[in-house]
Amino acid sequence: MRLASVDIAIVGAYLAGTALFGLWFLRRTRSAERFMAAGRSIPGWAVGLTLFGSYVSSISFLALPGKAFDSDWSFFVFSLSLPPAAWIAARFFVPFYRASGEVSSYHHLERRFGPWARTYAVVCYLLTMLARTGSVMYLLTLPLAGLLGWDIPTIIVLLGIVMTAYPLLGGTEAVVWAGVGQTILLIAGALVCFLWASGRASWPFRG
Repeated sequence: MRLASVDIAIVGAYLAGTALFGLWFLRRTRSAERFMAAGRSIPGWAVGLTLFGSYVSSISFLALPGKAFDSDWSFFVFSLSLPPAAWIAARFFVPFYRASGEVSSYHHLERRFGPWARTYAVVCYLLTMLARTGSVMYLLTLPLAGLLGWDIPTIIVLLGIVMTAYPLLGGTEAVVWAGVGQTILLIAGALVCFLWASGRASWPFRG
């Protein structure tokens, strides 16, 4: 099964629009403070939606359902820990960083313990994100390769360029507002899939 031309055009327009989205915020990121902290003016609901959309990925849509179908729901235990972890972070860590005025936890680690602590935390985080992003992108390219007929390396490079372009151009503000739109699409897509699957499951039992 291959995507129709109109479907490919929609996917291409979405990727191009996401990359160009960063240009709209480029004129506003004239300082490091604006680039990193977005002027500290982004509403909390937008940040929350972006964080939620960042956690939900192709792993959530493809890998976890497949694992649940093949074995069990043991992975769901990890998801149960997220709400209390989010509450603890919002209750204690977020107010702490807002009061200190620091842009990131890495800056606090350097000021508190020295450059080695900041370097250690950054390296560990980057290695973790490289592994996770690689898995997410690879899982995403598997269905796209079958639908588009393109080879996997080409799709990975294309997605990597788009993923790098708009944060690099627009900074944190572009990342957050692009994340809001993407999260809305994710939620809408999940609801449509749920309703469609529920309807298909009930078909054999209809009068």
